[in-house]
Amino acid sequence: MAFLFLCAVLSVVTTAGIVVVLLAEAIPFFTHVNIFDFLTGTEWRPLFANKSFGALPLLSATAMIALMAMAVAFPIGLLTSIYLSEYAPSWIRETVKPALEVLAGIPTVVYGFFVISFIAPTIVRPIFHSETIFTALGASLAMGIMLIPMVASLSEDAMRAVPNGLREGAYALGANRFQVSVKVVVPAALSGIVAAGLLALARAIGETMIVTIAAGGIPNLSGNPLEPMQAMTAYIMEVASGDTARGTVEYQSIFAIGMLLFIFTLGLNLIARWFIGKFREEYE
Repeated sequence: MAFLFLCAVLSVVTTAGIVVVLLAEAIPFFTHVNIFDFLTGTEWRPLFANKSFGALPLLSATAMIALMAMAVAFPIGLLTSIYLSEYAPSWIRETVKPALEVLAGIPTVVYGFFVISFIAPTIVRPIFHSETIFTALGASLAMGIMLIPMVASLSEDAMRAVPNGLREGAYALGANRFQVSVKVVVPAALSGIVAAGLLALARAIGETMIVTIAAGGIPNLSGNPLEPMQAMTAYIMEVASGDTARGTVEYQSIFAIGMLLFIFTLGLNLIARWFIGKFREEYE
């Protein structure tokens, strides 16, 4: 019992330590840069002589790539989970679900190179006539593929937790398998399905290697997904792996961006927990 308690305390202390480190560098940054200008500025040039710290290009790129990735991952993942839970024989389920877990375990750097070697030249460029292989669309497609196992696995677990009595009652009333799946099982597991989507969205916002390799690395405020862009995580990667001196405003900016990422992901996790608590179905 004491060991389990220490593990729980370690998790809390680690989270608190991350917050302290972020605040220790982010607060001095905001003594040099106005927080309103930081959140609403449209130009991000922290490493140039004429510096500008408007984070809106990074925010918009992060949101665009994450939402487009979810547009790929959520419907495919949900349909996969419905098939595995309601249609697939046990031998198919026992084969496909471990395969999905293997797909989830592929390093994200591999997905990044998969974009520039296959997705961008063979899908994005011929179909959408993009001028470069480094685009927000290519990064979002790879990220969507990466998130499918997460959405499918968590949603399938939520559906499998629905009591068989609900299914049998629906069949007794004359419903077919599709009606039972869509009108009984999915609504009963809705809280778990939505939580899976929100957790996957948080994962997309925090993804680093795919957007660093495939999105282009240009802080570009644009609504066109065929243009190069730079997400918040890609900027942190760029500066952290460069020669920026510790204690400078440029160095402190990565902690300000990191604080934004932390707030966004924390907010999504809190929304997921609230949704689960409010809409979760409990069965005796």
